[in-house]
Amino acid sequence: MSIKLFVGLGNPGPEYEATRHNAGFWWIDALARDWKLTLQPERSYHGLVARTSIHGQNVWLLEPQTFMNLSGKAVGALARFFKIAPEEILVVHDELDIVPGQAKLKLGGSHAGHNGLRDIHAQLGTGDYWRLRIGIGHPGVKSEVVNWVLKKPLREQREAIDDTIVRTLHAVPALVAGEMDKATLLIHTSKPPRPKPPRREPGDGGPPAAVPG
Repeated sequence: MSIKLFVGLGNPGPEYEATRHNAGFWWIDALARDWKLTLQPERSYHGLVARTSIHGQNVWLLEPQTFMNLSGKAVGALARFFKIAPEEILVVHDELDIVPGQAKLKLGGSHAGHNGLRDIHAQLGTGDYWRLRIGIGHPGVKSEVVNWVLKKPLREQREAIDDTIVRTLHAVPALVAGEMDKATLLIHTSKPPRPKPPRREPGDGGPPAAVPG
């Protein structure tokens, strides 16, 4: 099945706008800019919503405005009204277990303690929806996780996350077309290129120069 509902998770309000927990909002904002759409408040769906038609198929963008812990209230309301199946939903969210600069696409699985996913599970009655996990890194200590996700990333981390958003948006046409294997390949291989070690010159019999770590 193709993706008909793109959901970005975050917390509403200017005080949360630039925090790590809002990476899902950042992704949806970037997609809306690409598609030249404007998200509008929709009380019936408890969020900011935009709709477009691609190849004759309606596609929705959604940013729940319920705060993270109640994200499922918005997702469930819109999905039920428009009869969108769980496997036609992509939820974009921040992921502690992935470093900034990388992202992973998956179908199903547990909520792994993410409160936004936990509520979506409860409202949809299943975990069988797609997730795009945007890496924000881990503070290294479990007790610091709440502070970590509710703080702004360092400048180089934000730049890495923004680069990830740009690269993963290249997979959107495949997601809308239902080409999930292709989308997965695009997302999982769209990592920043690593610097290559220096090439040995012809006739150089010595070992290659060491590359700084």
